[in-house]
Amino acid sequence: MTAFSFACTGVRADRYAAGPTLVFRLRVTAADNARVHALALRCQIRIEPARRGYEPAEADGLADLFGERSRWGSTLQPVQFAQVSVMVPSFTGEIETDLVVPCTYDMDIAATRYLTALTDGEVPLLMLFSGTAFTGDGGFQVEPVPWDREAAFRMPVTAWREMVEQHFPGCGWIRLPRDTMDALLAYRSRHALPSWEATVAALLEEGADPPAHDPLRALTATTGRTDP
Repeated sequence: MTAFSFACTGVRADRYAAGPTLVFRLRVTAADNARVHALALRCQIRIEPARRGYEPAEADGLADLFGERSRWGSTLQPVQFAQVSVMVPSFTGEIETDLVVPCTYDMDIAATRYLTALTDGEVPLLMLFSGTAFTGDGGFQVEPVPWDREAAFRMPVTAWREMVEQHFPGCGWIRLPRDTMDALLAYRSRHALPSWEATVAALLEEGADPPAHDPLRALTATTGRTDP
């Protein structure tokens, strides 16, 4: 079988994508200058949190993912980032190609929560490869890409932040259930609030009042709902 090796040489935010997208530059090498007609490649990308250090503020932001820092020896496990496919065109020996990775800013996703908590430095990634290679000099043969092919890469946190700012400049994004959205809309209408920002700010202000004043009661009273 042809021996393949992989390396990631860089990453950038795609300025022209419809949604948040990172583009990784991938170098594929076939041993012995082998001829490859095409390569149907699958790539699983994982974040390896244990391979970097964290400032106190970052540790606070990661507490809901990994718990207290004293427990990180057992809880700092890999986090799934993405799983994508790419069709690599014909080459002999070596080629570089783009690996396009659509991303999400959904804070319910562990990878997004992890990346949002980081203030600087690099994100330790591990890329795991598999797929099918179509090779041969004088003919055509099909062979698998071994499952043990991988490449480590340290992605600058700035690349992630640049991507997010392109699509959500100065903003965050939260996905809410329909019932919660209905309750928020009713609260906003009842109090004649001009924007969603003002609505959330008003609820936060109520939440700072003494415990006898329950912000959740103010929400549920507008719709009659008591379920979450």
